Amino acid sequence: MMKLPEPVQKVADELAELPSIGPRQAVRLAFYLVGRDKGELRDLAAAIDALRGIKICARCYFIHQNDGALCDVCANPARTQRIIMVVEKETDYLSLENTKKFTGCYFITGPVPKTGFLEAWQKARIASFKKYIAEELGGAADEIILGFNPTTLGDFQAGLILKELAPLAKKISRLGRGLPTGGEIEFADDETLGSALERRS
Repeated sequence: MMKLPEPVQKVADELAELPSIGPRQAVRLAFYLVGRDKGELRDLAAAIDALRGIKICARCYFIHQNDGALCDVCANPARTQRIIMVVEKETDYLSLENTKKFTGCYFITGPVPKTGFLEAWQKARIASFKKYIAEELGGAADEIILGFNPTTLGDFQAGLILKELAPLAKKISRLGRGLPTGGEIEFADDETLGSALERRS
């Protein structure tokens, strides 16, 4: 088996750890990077290095660069703090926020395992979320919206999270089926997502 130069192999190994990137694609990407000029590689390295300055919101777990512990949405007094959208991924958060039709706040669970057992870090997130609702919202949010994909897996994930959060809200809802069954929030257009928000039940 032909051996790649160590720096190329190391980059390929790191790329292969990324979501949806397999070993073959990682090697192709490493070769692509080798073909870039030194200036482009410096810019890429600098952009990646700058990620070290990104913070994770202490309340919803979205990213930010603010001086405090909260992201732009959580720190915004104009947002409806008592209505909270629970989503799986940051990209779902972005897609829903881009509709400009949701004025509440968010909570990101992270990818929910197919096993049905939450990871230790997810349990810690949910415990922090429960504490926030108990201390800041008097023990119950007005509404918690389960913003999971309208797929079999999404329904399973929503059910799992529902067990954890049901006592924490006066109302629990799901996004309306303006989203096609089997579709994903991340890839839906703004109009479809806006309709799903309005039709939640």
